[in-house]
Amino acid sequence: MATEAEEAWKHYAAEGAVGPDTPVEIDDALVQIDAERAVELLTYLAVHDLVFPSSERRDGTYARSAAERVVRLLGYEVAWYTNITDLSPRARAWNPVTRHTFDGVVAGTGDQFMVVLLQVGED
Repeated sequence: MATEAEEAWKHYAAEGAVGPDTPVEIDDALVQIDAERAVELLTYLAVHDLVFPSSERRDGTYARSAAERVVRLLGYEVAWYTNITDLSPRARAWNPVTRHTFDGVVAGTGDQFMVVLLQVGED
């Protein structure tokens, strides 16, 4: 999914930008998280812009409710992954999964379905 998104949005990437090129490299950027952390990160990516975190994209209460519903529908035993390592108030850190300057992904995969939220951005 990350490679398809990168292809679709390549005209937004900075000239000469580099990033993971293979599924193995993308997989290496991901860490497993629990369902509660998945809700937090899904909400964050739906509400905040990674480039301009002070600008809200949508209502936080609605985003959290939607994230909780997604996690509940997939089931709490689902394996969740992210490239985000820190979203504390004064720091934002991640392992890139695209060639964009900013990217954040949360992915959950169950028996029959997969959910992925990927945000990319340039400043």
